[in-house]
Amino acid sequence: MKVSKGAMEAQNSQSTLEKLLHSFERYYNVRTDDLAAPFSATAEFHSHSEQYFLVKSARLAEVDSNEYVYFIEEKELSSSRFSELSSLAWERGLAGVRPHSTHRNSDVTLIIISEKIVPDTLRQIKKCNLHKSYKFGFYGWSNLRIMAYETSTGRTVTNRYASDLKKLAGTL
Repeated sequence: MKVSKGAMEAQNSQSTLEKLLHSFERYYNVRTDDLAAPFSATAEFHSHSEQYFLVKSARLAEVDSNEYVYFIEEKELSSSRFSELSSLAWERGLAGVRPHSTHRNSDVTLIIISEKIVPDTLRQIKKCNLHKSYKFGFYGWSNLRIMAYETSTGRTVTNRYASDLKKLAGTL
């Protein structure tokens, strides 16, 4: 049976997404149903930790940390499409942020799986630097983390906030 190149690339993109989602399932709440377009899947992580002295009523510190991850599959990623996707993920991620005195950070992560990434877009991804502080950082901050994976070459590009995600792409 002969399979067309387009079907192989689509299958490759889909299997890459499945591997990524599987790696996120352990610590994140992953959703693939009832999503607003254009994202293929979303994942959320919420962490609350406390430090106390001898008894729980003598709290020293509380810290809340959140992450909102958006996954998307693209045939070809152009600069204009990247700008659209990054601003959409940033807006939707910030909509879930509730800054307060124990809030540390709420990061928004965009993971793009594309068959081809235009060379200008690679530079744009590396330079993307969206950051927001709440009450001068006393109520925490948010960063936009971006990873783009090109399935045709296996190349991974991240911005400076997402450099730790390159390790994840190495498993694909």
